[in-house]
Amino acid sequence: SALRGPLKDARYGGWFAQAGGRQDSGKDAYLHAFVALAASSAVVAGVDDAEALLSDAIDIIERHFWSEEEGALREAYARAWQMPEPYRGANSNMHATEAFLALADVTGNPVWLHRALRIAERIIHAHAAANGYRVVEHFDVFWRPLKDYNQAHPADHFRPYGTTPGHAFEWARLLLHLEASLARCGHQPPPWLVDSARALFDAACAQAWSVDGQPGFVYTLGWDDQPRVRARLHWVHAEACACAAALLQRTGQARFEQWYRRCWDFITEHFIDLEGGSWHHELDADNRPAGTIWPGKPDLYHAYQALLLPGLPLARSLASGLALNVTKR
Repeated sequence: SALRGPLKDARYGGWFAQAGGRQDSGKDAYLHAFVALAASSAVVAGVDDAEALLSDAIDIIERHFWSEEEGALREAYARAWQMPEPYRGANSNMHATEAFLALADVTGNPVWLHRALRIAERIIHAHAAANGYRVVEHFDVFWRPLKDYNQAHPADHFRPYGTTPGHAFEWARLLLHLEASLARCGHQPPPWLVDSARALFDAACAQAWSVDGQPGFVYTLGWDDQPRVRARLHWVHAEACACAAALLQRTGQARFEQWYRRCWDFITEHFIDLEGGSWHHELDADNRPAGTIWPGKPDLYHAYQALLLPGLPLARSLASGLALNVTKR
């Protein structure tokens, strides 16, 4: 109802980040990828008017964000879809990959899988592979890496400086979902998908776990593999668990179960709030609850997925996999 009402820009189309959007409120790919994901999940759940919302979200993505020439999403615009930002981001395209997998499930149109593959080819198979499977997060409009981007603002909420190991875990898992989804639709997935998934996971574990002497994954690393933001965020550890489970399912290798258990032990000890409920969102460098980057407990998304994904097949997005699982029972 919010996405059809107060969050929707009735004048120019698209969505605001919060109700009562200001005249200068921009339109970014990250937010609109999540609108598409939400709409596709609502369709699976049988929510009234979800099909119309999904149609609107797809229309916005195809008219404004998807670049067939680049094989990826453009990043952002001013409110009236003018002044495109001369920046390209791996984070928004990662969540577009997630959304496109869901769109493929819900619409039955394999074009979304091929678009997801093109994004992964650019950001992972080309750039990450060339940088020791460190995910390059920031690019200019010509997709040239901007490795010094936000060096003065290393803890930026959405565009932190350096590399973000949590994103390596997310990308690795999404590559496995993409591989399985392509195979389910009768397409031959390229072998680099599973190879890159393993390499991303291994690199992030080696570089970010206990790198400062304390257990847990640090939030960000510089290009010298030294910690830049030492806080531990809940979503990083949730994604590590979900990724380890996916790799275990795909490969059967025991080392992924060991990482899965190590991460859950850390979550149980440090993140789950048995007194206040939910999970602490952030820990400081000594693994005490903190709120420097993200005060409070602003989301459940990653934690919830970490609980559900290990019990589902790789070949479907979360909502579709859950729906199929319920139907079978």
